[in-house]
Amino acid sequence: MDISLVIPLLNEEESLPELYEWIKKVVNENHLSHEIIFIDDGSTDDSWETIQRLSEKDPQIKAIRFQRNYGKSAALNEGFKAASGDIVITMDADMQDSPDEIPGLRKMILEENYDLVSGWKKKRYDNKLTKNLPSKLFNSTARRSSGIKLHDFNCGLKAYKKKVVKSIEVYGEMHRYIPVLAKWAGFRKIGEKIVEHRPRKYGVTKFGWERFINGFLDLSTITFVSKFGKRPMHFFGLYGMICFIVGFISSIYLVVGKFANPNFALTNRPAFYIGLTAMILGLQLFLAGFLAELISRSAADRNTYLIEKKIGLD
Repeated sequence: MDISLVIPLLNEEESLPELYEWIKKVVNENHLSHEIIFIDDGSTDDSWETIQRLSEKDPQIKAIRFQRNYGKSAALNEGFKAASGDIVITMDADMQDSPDEIPGLRKMILEENYDLVSGWKKKRYDNKLTKNLPSKLFNSTARRSSGIKLHDFNCGLKAYKKKVVKSIEVYGEMHRYIPVLAKWAGFRKIGEKIVEHRPRKYGVTKFGWERFINGFLDLSTITFVSKFGKRPMHFFGLYGMICFIVGFISSIYLVVGKFANPNFALTNRPAFYIGLTAMILGLQLFLAGFLAELISRSAADRNTYLIEKKIGLD
């Protein structure tokens, strides 16, 4: 199969028929064998019924429905598990991503041998104050911390080699950092393509201002996990050792002072409290490191979702 299209959605019943027709037009004109995988992330409108109607006339449609809303990361993770195409392309269901970009993204993967190609919505139709400016700040921070030179980490329109999506696990709110997860998994050739950004035609955006706060918190998480996810004791142990040594030296200073001068007061000196606090903090960091090591080795069940229904998938 040439391509798998993975499309997460939440309450997009109006856009689905038009999006489907557009996708079919593009893949048929380019003679691409394909599958379309819709992941209904707990929609409360008639999105699932619309998908069912479309699937009755097209066996290339597959679909997963979550019991409730788990978020875009969970939807993408399940879509990646189900995808079987040589190239996997993701896009949003709100029709702000253009299916006309599919051949160009596929060409970059095949001819330029990229592992991942991310879309860049250079010209946007979002509100500049609430979306564009925070997005630029967020992307600038992500570039500096990850070393990946992308302008738009959060663009939903991306293309992947199949082995990439089968090698990464998307959880929490980490869909914003799939390029970082891919790099962390050893896929270094990550490219970018300028893509069309279209004004929203149906419905309303599902993301609010809190996504920017969550984005920066997740950036801190992914930066830490990418460096210390497999060896958390190297982080906690290092700073625990530094704190403990500082506390130990303060304690030695106080003990020597007491032996040298019996009238030397211990508890009314700053060194006493600094040493005590540093030693306790050091031990706590060591304990946190041991616990993190245990957790990192038993987190295989991190992605557990209640899937209510499926179409065309075992």
